[in-house]
Amino acid sequence: MRERGMTRRQVLGIGGALGLMAATGLSASAALARRPSITGAELRSAVPLPPPFQVPLPIPSVLAPVSTSGGVDRYAISQREASVEILPGVRTPLWTYEGTFPGPTIESRRSRPVTVTHRNELPVPTVVHLHGGRTPAASDGYPTDLVLPEGWQEAAMHMGHGSGPGMHGMHDPLAVVTKLKRDYTFPLDQRPTLLWYHDHRMDFTAPAIWRGLAGLQIVRDDAEDALGLPAGRRELPLMIADRAFAADGSLAYPALDPTLRERPGVTDPYLAGVLGDVILVNGAPWPVHEADAARYRLRILNASNARHYELEAVTDDGRRLDLVQIGADQGLLAAPVTHRVLPIAPAERYDVIIDFSGVAIGSRVRVVNRLGSGRTRDVMAFRVARNATDGSRIPRTLSDDLPAWRRSDAVRVRDFSFRAGRMRGGHGWLIGGLPFDPARSDVTVGLGDVEVWRLVADVHHPVHLHLVGFRVLSRSGRPPLPHDAGLKDTVSLRPGESVEIITRFDGYRGRYLFHCHNAEHEDMGMMANLEII
Repeated sequence: MRERGMTRRQVLGIGGALGLMAATGLSASAALARRPSITGAELRSAVPLPPPFQVPLPIPSVLAPVSTSGGVDRYAISQREASVEILPGVRTPLWTYEGTFPGPTIESRRSRPVTVTHRNELPVPTVVHLHGGRTPAASDGYPTDLVLPEGWQEAAMHMGHGSGPGMHGMHDPLAVVTKLKRDYTFPLDQRPTLLWYHDHRMDFTAPAIWRGLAGLQIVRDDAEDALGLPAGRRELPLMIADRAFAADGSLAYPALDPTLRERPGVTDPYLAGVLGDVILVNGAPWPVHEADAARYRLRILNASNARHYELEAVTDDGRRLDLVQIGADQGLLAAPVTHRVLPIAPAERYDVIIDFSGVAIGSRVRVVNRLGSGRTRDVMAFRVARNATDGSRIPRTLSDDLPAWRRSDAVRVRDFSFRAGRMRGGHGWLIGGLPFDPARSDVTVGLGDVEVWRLVADVHHPVHLHLVGFRVLSRSGRPPLPHDAGLKDTVSLRPGESVEIITRFDGYRGRYLFHCHNAEHEDMGMMANLEII
């Protein structure tokens, strides 16, 4: 195992039905009984890593619109290669939105449409998905709706793919392919919240995100603005992502085809997911932020491919601070929920307030990951630098517009299993025993229908539905957990767990997806089609 770069600890971390059983010969029940804290294997960096809490926390720049006429905010983003300093003194080549990682943040208002023109200057096709957006199907970023780079069509003709590159011979008659650029239109008829945009190309989502194709979009409205929550420089977007670095400073990733042009997938030790040994926040390793002794609003996104976190805020003298959750994936909760430890799976977002007013000036608050070990236990730190006046507040009532769906409203109940299996002669990850096929209709629902879905997992699977938000009804027959509050679009299934969710399929008709947001799992078949008619 060490010859292939794996320790026994990493093998056990791969988890149940695929890596753990294959490596140790355990039965499915014995494998799942271990309930490992991670699903995936960790890459180790080959370059010296900096000490934690030395690099200042970067704040992603806010993108300026190219036009605001006609009631629509229009933006332009170029997808291009760039060399960026992530580790101090080391240049790392990335694929980026507008030359930065994360990409620039788009600030938007509820019900004011946004159109983003993406221009693909990368060496491979791309697709853009606004994660959490209530978006018409034509702009949702279906994996085969490719934007081809200059000259790709001629090259692809000789690669023997189906209707598009990276499709493993599958044909999608509904794919809408454009050359060089594409307009994505987002009506933003939705609750204010933190969204994120990322690449969603068929078979190659995981390595594209890993190389840097991710950015934030924030939706605001007047009602939220009037609540008195921390704002301005005391509102911090925090995109957490793990990565690993090769000896030359480039990002290490175990792709079968490092060009990401033809052969999808990763080497065998990483089939369950790719974990890095460097924790980045807003693209900086283990950063530190100088803070006032006041409340801060943290807009947290787990943008990791496969790593789960349990976040905790700890002072230097060992005191844990409250993490007051005010929002979930799809916006504000009805009322605040207080946590000491907050679990967050890939693609989940949490809106959290932390109060530094009781922390001694000059001392430090570390944000740690209780699921990490060694260097991956640290995430970032705040250094409380000064006393300050604070006019912010946390209202007892945050919102009154959350949907009140009941089981009796559901027109049907569906069951879906998320498990490892065989796919095209190799290992894969399946929904209901089937790998993804863009030409197959998996689920058809009527516009406006309310449904209950029961989801069951073998190992960790963060399940994401496009277009709609949902409420968590139960976990393994028991009430939801405290962090399940509010309206979500991604739910974390733990090993051997079943979760019930309820949603109303409204907004737009068309073809959408639901899938595991462990990015390696979705690239290896764990997606399904959702048709709204």
